[in-house]
Parts: sequence; structure tokens; C-alpha cells
Amino acid sequence: MDIVVKGRKTEVPERFRKHVAEKLKLEKIQRLDAKVISLDVEVSKEPNPRQADRCDRVEITLRSRGPVIRAEAAASDPYAALDLAAEKLDARLRKQHDKRFSRRGARRISAAEVPDHVPGAATLNGSGLPVHEEETDGVPTKKIGSLEVKGEGPLVVREKTHVASPMTLDQALYEMELVGHDFYLFVDSETKEPSVVYRRHAYDYGVIHLSTDPMVAEAQAQPPAAGGTLGG
Repeated sequence: MDIVVKGRKTEVPERFRKHVAEKLKLEKIQRLDAKVISLDVEVSKEPNPRQADRCDRVEITLRSRGPVIRAEAAASDPYAALDLAAEKLDARLRKQHDKRFSRRGARRISAAEVPDHVPGAATLNGSGLPVHEEETDGVPTKKIGSLEVKGEGPLVVREKTHVASPMTLDQALYEMELVGHDFYLFVDSETKEPSVVYRRHAYDYGVIHLSTDPMVAEAQAQPPAAGGTLGG
């Protein structure tokens, strides 16, 4: 397995690539997770001068046969950001390693076992209407990713697609901690509907469940009315 280092809207010097290989020891990572498939490091730069102390961001993504582990950090230079992100990755790897061995053989469903996609989520506007059904009113629209943007921004779109699998609420909370985010989108294994867990104050968590409106589903399922013939 190799470490893939890439820049997003920035060049990555060879010196930094060598530093990544020295900082992220593959032997150490594979001791904590022997089923690692890929390790990606993405470097990006914030052009806003007001954020000079956090202008360089490094995101490390580790994919294995278990849950994806992600760690990211920002600092005044990419080397400091890499050090911070590497520390977070190591802590999350150890947490996953300890939990895996403490469960004494209890099996968890991996994200690769039951692929399940939630299509169409990015095609709705803020009012819940499909983007292509909005009235343009003469205002020009442009295509950004899978979205049609009406008028001029400002709008920054970063679109990602992940393979999902049904999981319990407890598992979703666990995986949210592994990626280090304040929210986590998942498919509930009981309802088979999309849900979101999110971090509240202190150690509290919240959960939002989405369910299909039965009236809308019934209307969409009905076949269109057949046209009649007018007799003269």
C-alpha cells in the first residue's frame, strides 16, 4: 500500500511528500489496522489573508475493510497541519483498535457489505423543490457539480459520494467520532431511511430521522390519467 498525496488547488512540493512518508509510518498504521486499503493525504490552501494562521489544511483519509477514519487540521504551514492531523489519526486508530479487541469477537457490519445509496439528495433547493422546476424569471443559471445555481453566488460546492450501509444509531455515533465531525449521515438499519446524528452541548447528541411523506409517495406512484377522445 502506498500513501497518495494530492493538492486541491495548490501544488505539493516533493519535500512535503517525503515528509508525509516519514510522518505517517505505514508499519505502525498496519499494526493498529492490518486491513488498511488506502491512505490519502489532501493538502489545500485558504486564500483569505484573514485566516493566515489557519491557511494550510491537511486532511488524512484512511480506508480499510472497517469504517473510514478521517483526520484533518489547519495551521499556518502545511507541516504543522500535518503534525496535528497525524496526531488525531493516531488517536482514532488506537480507539478503533482497542474497541475491536475489547468486543471479544463481536462482529460489526462493514460499510462495504451492504451498499445502499440515497439518490436525489442534491437536486432539491431550500424550499424542498427540485432545482429544475424553479422559475428562472430571466435570471441566468449555471451548473456547478450536480446543482443548477440561479444568478451569481456566492456559493461554494464540494460534492462527495460515499458508499453507505444500514447501521444502528450506536454504530453511527461511533463512526462519527472516528471521522471527527460534528454530524454523521447514515441509513438507519431499522427503518431503512436516511438519518443524521449530530453533536449538541457537552456530551449530548441529537438525531434527525427522515421519513417519506405517504401522500407524496402515493401521488408519485399513481399512473398518469389516460387521455380521452372528444367526439364531434
